[in-house]
Amino acid sequence: MSRIIRATDMPPQPWKNGMGVTREIARFPADASDDFVWRISVAEVNSASPFSTFPGIDRQIVLLDGAGFIMTLDGKQRHALTMPLVPFAFAGEAWVDVEMAGGGTRDFNLMVRRTQAAGRVELLTGPGSHLVPADCVLLYLAQGTADTLAGPLSAGDAWQPDGNPVELHEGAKALLACVTPHG
Repeated sequence: MSRIIRATDMPPQPWKNGMGVTREIARFPADASDDFVWRISVAEVNSASPFSTFPGIDRQIVLLDGAGFIMTLDGKQRHALTMPLVPFAFAGEAWVDVEMAGGGTRDFNLMVRRTQAAGRVELLTGPGSHLVPADCVLLYLAQGTADTLAGPLSAGDAWQPDGNPVELHEGAKALLACVTPHG
């Protein structure tokens, strides 16, 4: 059954390390704590604070708005998360230091327990009617407006699809969080 999750229904909560704020959109199972199979959130990064570590979790991060930041993973690999709506995958157990490229940013996060599933984030752009992949667990509307059979979406809203198409309006951009269980 499809369900819309409004941006206004995503209360802020502290990061696991207490150094930032995130807004959880959904997790599976819904009643899981740290033992989730997958979790989707939008984080606010306002300072050069290290990321929380999540051993055993594969992460995908996507810049939503702001100038972004430079990530240094385990003191070696550097990645500039400065291009909006371009996913970047990394291991959750990596130690991630951040250098801000400008002011505060917001980023979309998909976390998947690697022993149980594989995840990816895809970009979907409008206008037009789109069927989402069968393994898509959530559509996040990053920009613009869209319509679903469950109701309209505004930027910042999310939709848990049910096999019906989504109608993206002119200028709309959505992120698809896809999760494929192993086995």
